Amino acid sequence: MLRQSRNLPAYAAALDRLAARGLVYPCRCTRADIRAAAAAPQEGAEGIVYPGTCRGRPMAEMRPGDAVRLDVAAALAAAGPLDWRELGPLAPGLHPVDAAGLAGLGDVVLARKDIGAAYHLAVVVDDAAQAVSHVVRGADLLAATPLHRLLQALLGLPAPVWHHHRLIRDGAGRRLAKRDDARALATLRAEGATPAEIRRLVGLRSWARSAPPPRRRGRR
Repeated sequence: MLRQSRNLPAYAAALDRLAARGLVYPCRCTRADIRAAAAAPQEGAEGIVYPGTCRGRPMAEMRPGDAVRLDVAAALAAAGPLDWRELGPLAPGLHPVDAAGLAGLGDVVLARKDIGAAYHLAVVVDDAAQAVSHVVRGADLLAATPLHRLLQALLGLPAPVWHHHRLIRDGAGRRLAKRDDARALATLRAEGATPAEIRRLVGLRSWARSAPPPRRRGRR
């Protein structure tokens, strides 16, 4: 099993490749700075979209505590035309990787000194290292998929296909999440839910049964 704590050199190498192409920059902005910089903050998939305050700073100006952000506009230009394939029922088919699809994310953070690689960078490096061909995860990560496909192209990594399923929600419509002390799948099973019932809850009824089964992973 691949552990992210043991894969730090691979993340650093990927970040170096992006830096060599001028596609990342150091950012010293705090969340308060980001809110103050935008007169009308745009809400996106990850909260307030970063307004690009530090965009254009060279990596040579990196200071302790800075984050490393992807220059999305430069990355799109460098990658050229791209698309990604969705197999799930929420948005089946091919989708383009373009500025409109990434507008809700902005120049995302790829690394921080305190945590090393952030999710978006780690996930594409890890999937390639493990030869993941099918990514199965919740609909809350659907908006991040164009970004992941973009990073794969920039890093010369193979592209999987994606299947985003519906989220299991409680009676109030809130998604079941660990941070909200939601019930685990093991709890649902202990309460009598069958595997077939759980699959129906997340919309996996139409998952292809053609042989052989793909190598896939769930949400991290």
